[in-house]
Amino acid sequence: MNAVIQNSPTAFGGVGRNVIFRTRGLAHGPVARMVSPGDVGKMIKPFVFLDLIDTQEAIGEQGFGWHPHSGIATLTLAIEGEGRYAESTGHEGKIVAGDIEWMCAGRGVWHSGFAVPPIKAFQLWVALPPERELAPAFSQHLSVRDIPSDGPARVLLGRSGEAVSPIDAPSGVNYFVVHLEAGQRWTYQPPQGYRVGWVAVMDGAVLTPDRVERGELAVFDQSDAALEFEALTSTRFVLGTAIPHPHDLHLGYYSVHTTPSALIEGEREIKRIGHELRAKGVLG
Repeated sequence: MNAVIQNSPTAFGGVGRNVIFRTRGLAHGPVARMVSPGDVGKMIKPFVFLDLIDTQEAIGEQGFGWHPHSGIATLTLAIEGEGRYAESTGHEGKIVAGDIEWMCAGRGVWHSGFAVPPIKAFQLWVALPPERELAPAFSQHLSVRDIPSDGPARVLLGRSGEAVSPIDAPSGVNYFVVHLEAGQRWTYQPPQGYRVGWVAVMDGAVLTPDRVERGELAVFDQSDAALEFEALTSTRFVLGTAIPHPHDLHLGYYSVHTTPSALIEGEREIKRIGHELRAKGVLG
């Protein structure tokens, strides 16, 4: 077992990791950009981008129009509300509360998405390793009933204990959404070498052992120690752990690659796809 949940109020055992950085990101209306490839993403590679979208206002359909990516994969977790998405691969669909949608951009893809408030969601970017960053794009959608759980953790990517996500993600990456009631304690022991660790709280407050509240992201020191949590209130948070991404990040406007040549190839492909979409009348 990787995880242990307790209901006792005992103190932390003192063997877990410490918080070395915390942020609320930059807010743009209902969107808080907690991680970008040029800032916190450098600390927690392969996790290079994280948006928390949280609006309770019924202000009509919200979303983003067609835009490209290459070299990364996106994982959208719908917490509340519902939306729809479409991709240049022809994949399209609807996402409702509890669902996830994984889009592996690879060498290049365009996509768009819209949702009807109230909305609460996380969108994560994962930097792809060299063997995947120029592979063909593909997507997977999982409904809430198809996402495996290990105790209080739903396993979105990777595994915890016997719970293995069916998402075809790169090896060495775990990503969970966790729900604890007030007073519950949970200890998670990542696999050996998963030295990257961070938590972002969507509801409530948790001790890690530092207090982390709704709307905050905290980065842990890099070690093989366990991660310990105690819920101060009913709380939900996402947790990422991974083997460190060993490559520098080479950034385009919508792309993240491991080398300058891979970035050039990815941007060439998304330009080509853009021309096709314009010829079809999809883009203006």
